[in-house]
Amino acid sequence: MTTDRERPQLPVVLVAGMHADARRRVVDRLLADVPGSVALHHDLASAADGTVTRTVRDATGDVSRGAAPLVNDCACCALREDLMPELLRLAGSARLAVVELWDSVEPMAMAEAVAAHGGHTVGPTNVITAVDPALVLPCLANGDDLSEAGLAAAPTDQRTVADTLARQLEYAPVLALVDEGEADDEDRALLTQLHPTARQVPFDLPELARLAFAGFDVETAAAAQHPSCALLPQEADEAGVATLVWRGHRPFHPGRLYQALEDLTCAAARSRGRFWLADRPDTLLGWDAAGGALSLETAGPWLASLPDAAWDLVPPMRRAAASLDWHPRHGDRCQHLVFISPGLDREGLARLLESCLLTDAEYAAGREAWKRFPAAFDDLLSPVS
Repeated sequence: MTTDRERPQLPVVLVAGMHADARRRVVDRLLADVPGSVALHHDLASAADGTVTRTVRDATGDVSRGAAPLVNDCACCALREDLMPELLRLAGSARLAVVELWDSVEPMAMAEAVAAHGGHTVGPTNVITAVDPALVLPCLANGDDLSEAGLAAAPTDQRTVADTLARQLEYAPVLALVDEGEADDEDRALLTQLHPTARQVPFDLPELARLAFAGFDVETAAAAQHPSCALLPQEADEAGVATLVWRGHRPFHPGRLYQALEDLTCAAARSRGRFWLADRPDTLLGWDAAGGALSLETAGPWLASLPDAAWDLVPPMRRAAASLDWHPRHGDRCQHLVFISPGLDREGLARLLESCLLTDAEYAAGREAWKRFPAAFDDLLSPVS
């Protein structure tokens, strides 16, 4: 938590969310409940014309409007370049700055920019994602590129509607619920299982205004999302929505896992975690899937592959995560994947994952033999050095 002494001169709460109507209602409520607050919004819809439209408003209406030119043909870059000067300008007059992010903008980069450039004058005090629970599953099932939905922040933006929403939900410690009465138990269970540690607050309760000042640590928030130490959900089964947490201490056979990727990706509305390939025994790999689209990444070395002297350079959260998965033979090398979905076939999914692990004979052959398996993932990951 941030104390009054630690609180920056201008506290900044970021309000994210793909559901524009829900987001706007949350911002309006904060403006009404926090006297002296102002909201800053950059509309990226005009980016095709070469500019980003900026609006500053308070509880009574618009205070100012302006435009910022694109930076490197990127609307999000223009937002970052224009955001800090505006916040610093407001620091002497506003009690709270509510930064309303545009539909497809993810809050992590913006929170880190505010923290990095605000000094003691401007700083993030929380991140809130506004959400209509009834819209979560339709968006999470939408594998369209943001460009197809008219929401791309740059010509090179290759994100999808589903994975963008997932990261908006999973990064924020507070979810502000704008429930129009159409959400059912399944919708609420899905939202809870996607981010079980988030504080869910109806947008029209006074508690939301208090949470805007609660405090926010960008380093801790980033670590909680990184594949190496992500705070992944636990097993759950409620209202037809299930979470399968699947762990293993044998590596995947690269060929068999590659053949199963499509079935695994489509098996759940959302899946993520870290995994281990036999032909890349020292590389921690990240898994991130939503809307039928899968993203894989190399996320650094497993700690067990590092010399002891290098451990002092590793952040504490990374060491703590490794200790939870530690194996006497393999160290922190493991499979730790989470699948979340209505109607999840837990048993079938577990069988498919198990079938991708090394057999007893393959496992007994040892690491040097594993490295000789055909490199099935070279088209999805950088080659092993």
